[in-house]
Order: sequence, then C-alpha cells, then structure tokens
Amino acid sequence: MPIHPAMASKFHLLEGISSFQQFMEDPALADRRKAFDEHPGYDAPEVATRMEEIPGPHGPVPVRIYTRAWAGHAPYLVWPCLVWMHGGAFIAGDVDMPEADWVARELAFRAGIVVISVDYRLCTGGVTYPVPHDDVVAAVRWARQNAQSLGANPGRLSIGGASAGANLAAGAALKLRDADGWQPAQLILAYPVAHAVVPVPSASLAALMTEVPEILRFPPATTHAFNVNYLGGPVSRGDGYAFPALAALDGLNPVLDE
Repeated sequence: MPIHPAMASKFHLLEGISSFQQFMEDPALADRRKAFDEHPGYDAPEVATRMEEIPGPHGPVPVRIYTRAWAGHAPYLVWPCLVWMHGGAFIAGDVDMPEADWVARELAFRAGIVVISVDYRLCTGGVTYPVPHDDVVAAVRWARQNAQSLGANPGRLSIGGASAGANLAAGAALKLRDADGWQPAQLILAYPVAHAVVPVPSASLAALMTEVPEILRFPPATTHAFNVNYLGGPVSRGDGYAFPALAALDGLNPVLDE
C-alpha cells in the first residue's frame, strides 16, 4: 500500500531530527509536532464528551467518554462500547492527540457507540510496567461495571488501541481472561506492539519501509530502548501481559488486527 500523499507531504517536518523520542519530547519541536498532527480541511465530528476519574491501583485514572445523541434512539442498553488506548511508545501521547480524540469522535459519530478513551500513565519519571497496564485493566473493569449507566450494552464491550495502546489493550484482555474469567466482545488492534524483540521484517516489508523517514521506521535498537524503558529493565523481564506475543492465546476473544 503506498503512503498517503497527505502523510508524505509532512515528512519534511522530520528532517534533522535524530529519533522519535526527541520528536515527541523536545520542547523546541512543539511547533513541528503540532504541524505534523494537523490536517487542513478536516473537522472532527461534534459529539458529547465528558471527563471522569476512575479508581485504579496507582491512583485515579482519567478517561474521556464520547457519546452521540440520537434523536428517537433505540432502547436503552443497545449501544456497543469501546475502551480505547492511544499510542506513543509508552512515553508520550494523551487523550487529545488525533489517534485518541479523532478516532473516538469518528467512532461515536458514525457508529453511535460509546467510546472510553483512557489517559493511562506514561513511562516517564520512573513509571514502568505494570503501571500503564494496571491503569488500562482498571478502566476496562470500570467500563464493564458501569456499562448500564453509560447507556451501553455490557455484552458488547470491546477493547482496542493503537501501537503501544494496542499492546495495553491486548495485555488487558489477557489479564481479564486469566484473573476475571472474562473476555471483551472483541479486541481491536491497530499496528500493535506485541513483541519484546521485534522479528526481522520480510524482504518485501523492508523494501517498503525505505519510503518512510528513518525516525518512523522504529528499527530494532529504537524498539529495544522503548521496551526496556517500558519494563524498567531488560526485555527478559517481560511476560505475556507486557508483550502479548509471549502469552498463551488460548481462549482469547475475536481479534481485529490492522
């Protein structure tokens, strides 16, 4: 699949930047980050939103809830619910970034579903696994327990995320399978981080990646650094909840993987 022209037109904003971490964290690059995220001509749908703080083992976890008001809507408890986690290599991102906010708005507007976007703790300032994982597990349990008050069908609760958020979604589904004997309706994973050590790409994939700026390719050394930071130590510490590719997947719910 070719790179979308709208994305390719932004690659010049990455010139001279040595790493993805620098791009995400350097205050001097704030204007470039903002320009990279902007899409002129696109307006995210207007839907109802509200912030909540839910209890978690490491303190309150902020979430943003998205709903669409439907005229003459169907009976109570009909809407599906999605608990969604943004990406950012476990070190960056929040519920305002397009990967979180725009995705949630589009899903709530187009499909009428309830979306709960989780502002889990990032692995900075000494925070490591399992803290973000625990935040997400707590958010899913809260959504399951409060589905009725959210106007959602508890039997149609799904979990999903992008990149590092997809890792956290899959890890939460595995933890809830083992600890609660419960599984979501489905698991929705967009470009998930699943491996503690990323497999060598095929020749065809490696050729395609040459069209992508180097800092967005996430070579082994970069992903290793992110994963070590996430775990707070060597990748050998990782288990199946931290990196789902290491888990036994028996009995896992249906998975949609992009």
